[in-house]
Amino acid sequence: MESSMTMKLLGTDTSPYVRKVRLVLLEKNLPHDYLVDAPRDPGSQVARVNPLGRIPALILDDATCVFDSPVIAEYADTLNDTPILIPRDDALARMRVKRWEALADGIMDSAVVVRTERIRAAEKQEPGNIERHNEAISRALAYVAELLGAGDFCEGAALTLADLALASALVYLDLRQPERDWRAAHPTLASWFARMAERDSMKVSLAGQS
Repeated sequence: MESSMTMKLLGTDTSPYVRKVRLVLLEKNLPHDYLVDAPRDPGSQVARVNPLGRIPALILDDATCVFDSPVIAEYADTLNDTPILIPRDDALARMRVKRWEALADGIMDSAVVVRTERIRAAEKQEPGNIERHNEAISRALAYVAELLGAGDFCEGAALTLADLALASALVYLDLRQPERDWRAAHPTLASWFARMAERDSMKVSLAGQS
């Protein structure tokens, strides 16, 4: 089913959750306008469309707002079949793709916690919290590297949401934890990411990052 809607995606260039959604929209060639709108900025419309005040927020042409990146990604994937990013007819394959997304989102979640702690005043930081979440990231990276192996894609023989979510998590680690040398620790994961970085959708999503 092809969609003729022109949607609006509110987000920021540095949010890994926004990047995941942008990659989905770009890979599926869904018409949309991407609007940089940081929720904390004066005049932000995010809280007016999403009661949680969070990004990404996808506004449909009838003004319906879709929020939370897994919900947006799953909705967007139903709008056309080119490509299908979340398997529809294989329950186990669908579960595996969604599990990959959960792993990637978990890496993002922990990295955001670490980032939030580190920008607090030194006396207010909780080193134990930083350590726990960094350890979670390290475990998750080791797990996904082993699961991926030398494969071209996370699930099956074609691109899925799993790849887009994992790539978004790794971009965020590069941005917020440049001292984490995950490439040296996981060379096959580094090779996979290098291939992903050559996709047009990735290049577009990275163009405005700072």
